[in-house]
Amino acid sequence: MIWIDGQPEARLPATDRGLAYGDGVFRTLRVAAGEIPWWQDHYAKLHDDAARLALSCPTEEVLRRQLEAALAADPGASHAKLILTRGDGARGYAPPQGSPPRLIIMTGTGESPLLAKPLIARWCDLRLAIQPRLAGIKHLNRLENVLARAEWSDDAIAEGLLMDTGDRVIGGTMSNLLLWRRGELLAPDVSGAGVAGVACARVLHGAARAGLRVGVRAVAAAEVMDAEALFLCNSLAGVRQIDHLDERSWSPHEMGAALLGCLHESP
Repeated sequence: MIWIDGQPEARLPATDRGLAYGDGVFRTLRVAAGEIPWWQDHYAKLHDDAARLALSCPTEEVLRRQLEAALAADPGASHAKLILTRGDGARGYAPPQGSPPRLIIMTGTGESPLLAKPLIARWCDLRLAIQPRLAGIKHLNRLENVLARAEWSDDAIAEGLLMDTGDRVIGGTMSNLLLWRRGELLAPDVSGAGVAGVACARVLHGAARAGLRVGVRAVAAAEVMDAEALFLCNSLAGVRQIDHLDERSWSPHEMGAALLGCLHESP
């Protein structure tokens, strides 16, 4: 189902800046028994991403009320997507003054590809552009991800890993990457490209609290292939170990259960 500004509606004006320019942000949320796990984390991320684009964000109360109404109308939903655009605008890039933002809520069912068994990944040819002004934000312009995902049609491959134009590993097309290597939980730095995901942040925070050695830095492809275990994480699939990446395979690693615990226990 689709709700726009609190009303069930499937039509979006052609003047919406999210459609015209990708001018907005979004969150994809897992729904469990009608509730949103890690809601506070998701709202904080949405609010911060919107602020970085100088985009007005609804209050938590308003957004939560509209989300609850949408989920009540679709009780079988397993996920919800929140899209916040700058609203309507005239022709041209200049942001409109005083135009109210538009909130779109989409609910539905379906399983994440990252839940596939075995979990097979590949390297993508596309390189992400380095743009610190947008890095980390889950903004609506996802053409790089679209082009990267178009590189394969084999349904057995669940995810593609991306590097930036400096050959630094960033993450998956729809997930963050974590490496367990030489006694350290390592996350690629996304300060130049990529998305800073809620699930990844929770895992890193929980792992540090549990006493694990945690690092966030530039990662090379050779380090990925040399890792003792690789994990993908996002809000729909949680934490999943990669079984195969191109020519390399990994056996199940005990760190998988530990990271899953970090994800769910982290405040």
